[in-house]
Amino acid sequence: MTENETHSDGGRPPRMPGLGTKGRVALVALVAAAIAVIWISNDLLTKRYTESTRNRAELRVALYSGNLLSELQRNSVVPLLLSRDPAFISALNSEDFINSSARLISYREEIGARSLLLLDQSGRAVAASERERLGSNHRSQSYFIDALRASDTVFTTSETEAGAVNFTYSRKILNAGELIGVIVVEVDLAKFEESWAGISDAVFVTDSEGKIILTTEPRWRGLPESEAMAETSPPTAIERALERTAEWASLPSEAFFLGDGVIRQDARIPFQGWSMTSFTTYASVRERVNGVLALEIMGFAILLALGFYVVSRRATTASRFFQLESAELRQLNEALQREVAERQKAEKNLQVAEQTLAQSSKLAALGEMSAAVSHELNQPLAAMKTYLAGAKLLLQRKRSEEALSSFQRIDDLIERMGAITKQLKSYARKGGDAFQAMDVRQSVSTALSMMEPQLKRRQVRITRNVPREPVLIMGDNVRLEQVLINLLRNAIDATKSVDDPQVDILLTGGDVARISVRDNGPGVEDLDQLFEPFYTTKAPGDGVGLGLAISSGIVNDFGGRLTARNGTAGGAVFEVELPIYKEATNNTTSDVEAAE
Repeated sequence: MTENETHSDGGRPPRMPGLGTKGRVALVALVAAAIAVIWISNDLLTKRYTESTRNRAELRVALYSGNLLSELQRNSVVPLLLSRDPAFISALNSEDFINSSARLISYREEIGARSLLLLDQSGRAVAASERERLGSNHRSQSYFIDALRASDTVFTTSETEAGAVNFTYSRKILNAGELIGVIVVEVDLAKFEESWAGISDAVFVTDSEGKIILTTEPRWRGLPESEAMAETSPPTAIERALERTAEWASLPSEAFFLGDGVIRQDARIPFQGWSMTSFTTYASVRERVNGVLALEIMGFAILLALGFYVVSRRATTASRFFQLESAELRQLNEALQREVAERQKAEKNLQVAEQTLAQSSKLAALGEMSAAVSHELNQPLAAMKTYLAGAKLLLQRKRSEEALSSFQRIDDLIERMGAITKQLKSYARKGGDAFQAMDVRQSVSTALSMMEPQLKRRQVRITRNVPREPVLIMGDNVRLEQVLINLLRNAIDATKSVDDPQVDILLTGGDVARISVRDNGPGVEDLDQLFEPFYTTKAPGDGVGLGLAISSGIVNDFGGRLTARNGTAGGAVFEVELPIYKEATNNTTSDVEAAE
């Protein structure tokens, strides 16, 4: 009788081909070991990860409560400081609140409060960090009423119409013992709700009456804890789509006792009877345990597969595997060759683009230099034209000596034009010729002399104020005169629409040499972009926007700075600050001491 016949007749089952008694014993031992290891690992890992999850939850609650308390304490001192601010007291007394809102906005950005309000004694908002709240009446609000009744800073919570909770500190402002207003600071605690919502916990904070005032679940806000738990259970608040964790087979007894599969942590906040509660799911515990168990099962499965592979000796399967692997390698090799070819093509295109960009940059630099040369030479050319016309008239009137003086000025202008074309390179590169000690008064006089024809033609009144003593700096006369001529030209252009144009130039010494050029024009609207290259407020054809940029570069080379602002009485004010030549100052001081 054959083996198949024995099986068909209900006899003993057939043996596994190629698997003897030792093999079957080893297989049973491997399966038993796998079951034992997985069972023990599941129990140990569940306890371990549950404890670590509980510890992390306790640490998070302590951190959350500490951050919340720190925010409240930091904002509690703000009303006291603002109630003593002389600017707010003066504004409430004079009822001049022009700068009060801007001051509150700067304070809010500094302290990180939600908003700041300055109320007068009737409860009307006279200044606010949120300008839409100006003029609103807060007379019936609890923070206003409590502040009037208390002699210290008071803390108030109030619910809005949208269901949110506002947290405010308020304090009355006194002047000579009389009430003149109330300062209100709204604390931004909503940011903590947003940060808490970024993790898997459900967190809420209750006040002394047990009402929830901060929470990651909006449905809980404003409710007692019992009603909130009935409204939305903690697992649903943590992750609404998560299946109830109470169905897990190896949860600790705590999860079954609660019936919701969460860990609850309570902490007291030492602030007006507040407390914090956190719910943490066991989902992370189960996931981590399952991850380890999956690795163990995978390891035993690999061992079992290797055992069957050795027993069955499936050489053909291995051969097919190597064939498939070889085919995949060939495909990868072809794909790699295609990628190399594409990258070589991209590198060639990149080289062409870089060459094109370099050529474009050269053309842009050439255009910028041409515009700068044209801009800087316009003034000397205009002056030369005026001197030539004057010389012609003087020759016609047979006043040759005065005509020779005009020709000498023209010669000086030609030399200046040569110096300007040489110095214009300072905008493209830092540094230049060696500097020498120079008197700023001489540069001011020369610049005014250069601008004399335009000043007379425009009938601009010039006020010049320079000290009697020399004001020495280290620099270059031509370049400083170039800066002053640019500033004077801009001042003259700015007064075109003024009936009585006036330009003031003031030179002062001391720690620094300061040159101020002021006009009575309309002023400058955009001070931030004023010194950017090619930025101009003039009409097309009147300028290319390089004068102030070049002037700023020259002043920077001298170690100084060029600034602009609008004057309080109108017009624009440009100030050049240059370091004083200290060696000359020390020599002058030594000479004075020796004389004494």
